[in-house]
Order: sequence, then C-alpha cells, then structure tokens
Amino acid sequence: MRPARPDDAPEIARVQAVTWRAAYRSLLPEEVLDGWDDAAATRAWRAAVETPPTPGHRVLVALEGADVVGFAAYGPAEVTEGLPSSAGPTAEVSTLLVEPRWGRRGHGSRLLAAVADLARQDGVARLETWLPEADDVSARFLESAGWVPDGWARVLDTGGAPLRELRWHTLLAGDPVDDGEGRS
Repeated sequence: MRPARPDDAPEIARVQAVTWRAAYRSLLPEEVLDGWDDAAATRAWRAAVETPPTPGHRVLVALEGADVVGFAAYGPAEVTEGLPSSAGPTAEVSTLLVEPRWGRRGHGSRLLAAVADLARQDGVARLETWLPEADDVSARFLESAGWVPDGWARVLDTGGAPLRELRWHTLLAGDPVDDGEGRS
C-alpha cells in the first residue's frame, strides 16, 4: 500500500476497466464498458495523482509484489446534504476497486483502512461513499468494516437504465456509527 505515483496511472486505469467490466456488467450500459477509452482514463488518473484538485484529494494503490492490483481515491465530500451539523469534516471515497483476480486477499480492507487513517490524520470525522443499490458484494464489504447506509439515495443517468446509488458512511472519531434513525 502506498500513495499513487503518476507512472501508476496506466495500471490504475486498467484495474478500473477490468473491475468495472466484471462487477458492473449488469449495471452500466454496454457502450460505457465496451467503449472504454484507456488513454482518456490514464490521463484522468495521471492528473488526479499529479495535480489533485485540493491537498485533501488522494489516490492510493494496493500492490501484489510490484504490481498494482487495486486503488482507492478520496477527497473532501462535495455534497454533505442531510448531515447533522455535528458530523464534522467529511471525506468521500469516490473509488475503491481491487482487480477481481486479486480479491479476497485483504487488499480492499487495507485500502479502506489506509484511507481512514490518512483522513483521520487530516482531521476528517466522517467518511462516505456512494454504492450502486444492487452492488451486494461491496455493501457486504462495507458493512463488515462497520459502515452503514445513511438513508440518502441518488439516481445517476448512465445513458442506459437509471442507476440508483445509496450513500454509506462511517465515523472516524471512534464513536458508533449513527444510521440516521437515532440507532447506532
């Protein structure tokens, strides 16, 4: 596990393409998955690593030997709608992916723990992420790490069927996670 470097961008884009094609084939339009532009994705990831929008934006990579097998990207949450004023600074995990052939080896857990540790060091009190409602695998993963849905949903236009996502969150201050219903 380490911070991503600009020369990791092609591997980050490759992991994203492979993982999306395996995990989201039934959720995203065929044109999105089969029309993947490796060069554009590589440029976008290189820019995210070289010139992040804020100092709070980071990309981490998971390694198996010298090979990039997963990555996580996070930064300050853009939308904090529905959060109590006491929620404190919130960061959003925009992406956390591990190439399927490297799954079930702890890479995802280590990435998530590293994001939480770095965010906590930066004064973040809460992490959130958006998951496709139908992504049971990722939901079970987050639930096993102590995350819960917070009751917010959004619908994305993917160019195909609308994609409904649920917002999940966890608190970093060591307090139990409040599910928005007054329960922990």
